[in-house]
Amino acid sequence: MVQEMNRPRQLPLDFSHAPGYSRDELVVSPANEEAVSLIDRWPNWPAPVMVLSGPTGAGKTHLAEIWRSISGAVALHPARLSQAIGTLDPRPVLIDDADGAAIDENGLFHLINHVRANGSHLLMTARRFPLAWGVRLPDLVSRLRTAPTVEIHEPDDMLLAGVITKLFADRQVEVDLSVVQYLVRRIERSLATAIRVVDRLDRMALEEHSRITRALAAEAVDAMDEGQGELGF
Repeated sequence: MVQEMNRPRQLPLDFSHAPGYSRDELVVSPANEEAVSLIDRWPNWPAPVMVLSGPTGAGKTHLAEIWRSISGAVALHPARLSQAIGTLDPRPVLIDDADGAAIDENGLFHLINHVRANGSHLLMTARRFPLAWGVRLPDLVSRLRTAPTVEIHEPDDMLLAGVITKLFADRQVEVDLSVVQYLVRRIERSLATAIRVVDRLDRMALEEHSRITRALAAEAVDAMDEGQGELGF
């Protein structure tokens, strides 16, 4: 027993866990159903420029990738839009995380005009509504003011449970439903927190050569409650 207690923990290798972005893997609940409906009914959109807004980890990129797959949209970086204007054809355009960095305001203004002139579509995802992006160019502010924004809300129980299950599945880790239900009841109502706790549990299980049990989940959540959730291993 002493030997077992003194057995050194295995340090997990830092494998990347590529998330699945297919339509079948999308978890739908009242928190995101309006945004999902928007993606599903393309190209019958109410406007050529649309914005998906929601908190970090809310599934904006997942929805954007589904739309890019079905629409054939070209993805552009928000800070390098002017460089791409001359090379664009009438294809739809995606700007993911539009407010994550300083946006090319002149480029975005001309891009919106390009999309409108070609009868195409532009989808932007962001954490905040467009008028909170700090845009200074008056003509661009006017364009963004008319762009409908669909909001993704903080997750309800159904969405949070589905996302936690999916995050474990992305890592090829099976967990009991009781573990998922426990996490839904205990963690902060945030998809960003769900991502952190799944990462922590996966690493703890690898270190301790154990399955992810409710007891291990309680240990991880308690550590995060004590302010250790951001620490590495």
